[in-house]
Amino acid sequence: VDQIGDPNGIVSGTTNITTHPIHVKIARDTVKLMNELGLISQGFTFQSGAGGTSLRVTKELGEIMRQRQIHASFFSGGITEHHVALLEEGLVEYLYDVQCFDKVAIQSIARNQKHIPISANLYANPVNKQRIIKDLDVVILGATEIDLNFNVNVTTDSHGKIIGGSGGHSDTASEAKVSIIVAPLLRGRLPLIKQNVTTITTLGKNIDALVTERGIAINPSRTDLLTKLK
Repeated sequence: VDQIGDPNGIVSGTTNITTHPIHVKIARDTVKLMNELGLISQGFTFQSGAGGTSLRVTKELGEIMRQRQIHASFFSGGITEHHVALLEEGLVEYLYDVQCFDKVAIQSIARNQKHIPISANLYANPVNKQRIIKDLDVVILGATEIDLNFNVNVTTDSHGKIIGGSGGHSDTASEAKVSIIVAPLLRGRLPLIKQNVTTITTLGKNIDALVTERGIAINPSRTDLLTKLK
């Protein structure tokens, strides 16, 4: 063959940053929530998932960091051009990269000494005392379903059929100081919130907040967050 693979196909589907008005609203409300909780401060640490809304949160977060000249210690997880831009502007000290999600990230990891490739072991192994995610202040994650106990499913559809891998969903949610789910209340005609999820990917005790286009729900167990927001 003339060439192996087409790198232009790396970014597709859910790994495209969203421009949908509902998802943009969710992203902006998420950044506002982070700000009100005091999570956007000098030296903070952050991770966002690879979904379009999560990536939009990263972009919106970058705008606040530029305006207020706030510098993050590190961003971790799957890395995109939006993370790279903040590194190259000097607003993030290190990128700990467990997966490159686009061509810009691939090029960056080859030239930036502070863009550091890491193994899954260093990223999230629960018995590795040096695991990166234990130092996360906030993580932004998606959901296929979430139930009234804040249990989240990203593994199966409503019939129990596997629809994708969960990545670091449960790992980061259990370790981050604040874990935030971002998702619209409806996808097509399917509701996000269920009495009980079909499959528990991440336990509700590790989920702190849900941001939708209609409002924000805080896990009742996080009385500290509720007090601060009130």
